[in-house]
Amino acid sequence: MKVFGIAGWSGSGKTTLVEKLIPELTGRGLRVSVIKHAHHGFDLDRPGKDSFRHREAGATQVLMLSNERWVLMHELRGRAEPTLEEQLRILAPCDVVLIEGYKAAAVPKIEIHRPAIGKPPLWPENPHVVAVASDVDIDCPVPLLALNDPAAVVQFILDYPEAR
Repeated sequence: MKVFGIAGWSGSGKTTLVEKLIPELTGRGLRVSVIKHAHHGFDLDRPGKDSFRHREAGATQVLMLSNERWVLMHELRGRAEPTLEEQLRILAPCDVVLIEGYKAAAVPKIEIHRPAIGKPPLWPENPHVVAVASDVDIDCPVPLLALNDPAAVVQFILDYPEAR
């Protein structure tokens, strides 16, 4: 399983790039999973629904399923967030895992850098940034990829020797 991160500041285009990388990878016959780290709380459930009521009543896990999909919700209830390694073990077998966020995780990652958003680059302080994807030509010490060329980004990920 190859694990590769997509990192950058909020508003840089991480989700948009991941959204474009997935069909490029699946089009090559690869099974793809995504881990998206949220820095704030989130909920996929709605108040009043049975699954919400089960969680509110104290269930640690609620598995919901239909003939189209299933989801397993796990309440941490004060426990620490699972490590990235623990999260990877939970995923079903796949060929590529794209990790959105997790700037500090010790996995090779592509930084999305857009000077127009006014944030400093991550690569000077982050040894795990192995390439930069940008919408402008910038001077950086790692390979520069065209942000609008998802096929080239996918090829870089697949060719990168250090990825799992």
